[in-house]
Amino acid sequence: MVMRLLGQLLERSIDRHLAVCILCRSGAEIEYGICAPCRRDLPALGHACASCALPLPNTTDHHCPRCLRKPPPQSSCHTCWYYAYPVAQLIQRFKYQRDLAAGRTLAELAARQLHPGPERPDLLVPVPLHWRKQLSRGYNQAQLIADTLGHSWRIPVDNRALRKITPTGSQQELRRSERLKNLSNSFACDPHVNGLHIGLVDDVITTGATLEVACRALLAAGAIRVSAYALARTP
Repeated sequence: MVMRLLGQLLERSIDRHLAVCILCRSGAEIEYGICAPCRRDLPALGHACASCALPLPNTTDHHCPRCLRKPPPQSSCHTCWYYAYPVAQLIQRFKYQRDLAAGRTLAELAARQLHPGPERPDLLVPVPLHWRKQLSRGYNQAQLIADTLGHSWRIPVDNRALRKITPTGSQQELRRSERLKNLSNSFACDPHVNGLHIGLVDDVITTGATLEVACRALLAAGAIRVSAYALARTP
């Protein structure tokens, strides 16, 4: 026990003296791999729709017009930042360049900012990749985010509760309606989510199509509620 505590203290001391900011490379006021000035420069989302996290100009509004017309399947949606510089670049480095430090930094900050409080989910479930894409990439970025959130919030994570059974390819250039059609019946869900409040975790919410289809699969399998968590939201 003593040796383990000494090892942890030594590791923290080394981190404090050698760590540099992942953005500006300074060594001052580093927390979760990023310095205080760069943390303040991250594009905070601010006031947003409670159902889909779309930014709202009027602070008295709680839902965007689309969610008022057609409420989405998720009960709530929580994100930290706009998908804009430098968060967008950090997420791209994390997803496509194997920069796990960038992903860990954002996930640690998100864990602190998005803490669920008393209405915490029973289980965190990452939005899955099809096995071929995960094999080529080497990891699922949503799973790594969910692992960080779960560790911080003391909530179990299950990366097998939801599976992507149909490859859908890139959706970046597709409209929301096209994405929904493309994603139709692409997820399979384990029945053990029955009766649970699920926290569905992803990196970025763009149109909300992936979130919607994944939520519907979880609810169809018996989940009583789905709350969504992501690092960033496109405006």
